[in-house]
Amino acid sequence: MLDRHSLFWRLAVLLVGFCLLMIGLSYSWGRHMETQDAFLSEPARQVLRGYAAEAEQAWRSGGQVGVDAWLSGMHEREQGWVGVLDGDLQPLGSANLSSSQTQRLTRLRGVDWPMSRRSIGQPWLRLPFPLASEQGMLVIELPERFNPGQYRLFWRVVTNGVIPGLFTLLLCVGLYRMLIVPLNQLREQANAWRADQLAARLDARTTQRRDELGELARAFDQMAERLQGTVTLQQQLLRDLSHEMRTPLSRLRVACDGETDLQRLRERLHREVDAMQQLVEDTLQLAWQDAERAPMNLEPIQLQALWDMLSENACYESGWAPARLHCELPADCWVQGNLNHLAQALENVLRNAIRHSPAQGLVRLSGRRHGHYWHIELEDDGGGVAEADLERIFAPFSRLDGSRPGDGGFGLGLSIARSAIERQGGRVWAVNGAQGLRVCLRLAATPGSVPPGSPARLALTG
Repeated sequence: MLDRHSLFWRLAVLLVGFCLLMIGLSYSWGRHMETQDAFLSEPARQVLRGYAAEAEQAWRSGGQVGVDAWLSGMHEREQGWVGVLDGDLQPLGSANLSSSQTQRLTRLRGVDWPMSRRSIGQPWLRLPFPLASEQGMLVIELPERFNPGQYRLFWRVVTNGVIPGLFTLLLCVGLYRMLIVPLNQLREQANAWRADQLAARLDARTTQRRDELGELARAFDQMAERLQGTVTLQQQLLRDLSHEMRTPLSRLRVACDGETDLQRLRERLHREVDAMQQLVEDTLQLAWQDAERAPMNLEPIQLQALWDMLSENACYESGWAPARLHCELPADCWVQGNLNHLAQALENVLRNAIRHSPAQGLVRLSGRRHGHYWHIELEDDGGGVAEADLERIFAPFSRLDGSRPGDGGFGLGLSIARSAIERQGGRVWAVNGAQGLRVCLRLAATPGSVPPGSPARLALTG
């Protein structure tokens, strides 16, 4: 559907306005020029009126003889027919009128009238005597040099060629600024990407447009942000991974060179190899989560059942007593998510809490519903972190040495958890609680009720 900001309407307004402008120009300006070309110029009228005044003067001063003398002089000055007549169209001179001349006298035109282009030959004009129009008039065949519209071809070219061409050029400029300029910017950004300039962005005037090209520009910028972030993360992961791998490899080299107890060497090798394998797997998983953007298959999940399974595994691995893991979630805490990714995210948060908790510490899981979301909180007794580091702990390979007690790790667990939750449309953040660090999760609530025997519940409890 076309909205009111669609590029279609802008193009429609531009093209319709151009067509109406051309029609108005053709009608008004063309008609004006045709009208102007149909009338005698003011200098020509003055000359012809001057001839009428001379004829009147010749009639008053010399009568018929004076008229004949003046007409004889006029024949030398003008090539066309010239006559001096009375009010009844009878000659005031001695020359008689032929039948064809008499017939032409019925189609006389005034000097202020438009000159018809359809008549054959030059029109005959009637100019009354200036002082006594009822006594006589001058009838003259319009000299060709006085013909109106001598620049008719020039104005026709201007009206029908030059002016429409200029308006068409303006239309092309408008279309170019509307369509081609944003496309050129998109091309330049694509060329910048090809040259590994991932920080290049489009002009704000293009991204702030509210039509389809603006949407395309914003999509380009979002794609650039996404591409730059992915490349930056992968480069950072490679640098951090290479740095993290140097330490166990160095320990292995020292152990191989100096360890004499074969059993202790074997244990050292197993421990270091397991650590490197876990490091590589976590790094690859984090990189895959950042690169994979396919939609997840979401299903109803009961968090209480998921917690029971995860806490059992965590107690087995860490040696914690089950009583140290408190679950205060209500039984109706059902969320919409991906079972595998949500389980992994919650497991990473739980392991991080156990790792940084002191001896005989507790880990508590609670939650409450707000509208269409469940707010889940997992808090430990580890003492928390500095306020400035609450966001930093979610960065890959980020370990706050000395800020919390514990045996460390690779700093990938919370990064993997955040990526997994965000891919499901959720959100993860951390705050300092009363006893330690509190990791907060916002997950979409399951719409409606879920029966106890649903496949999601059986998958968790089976």
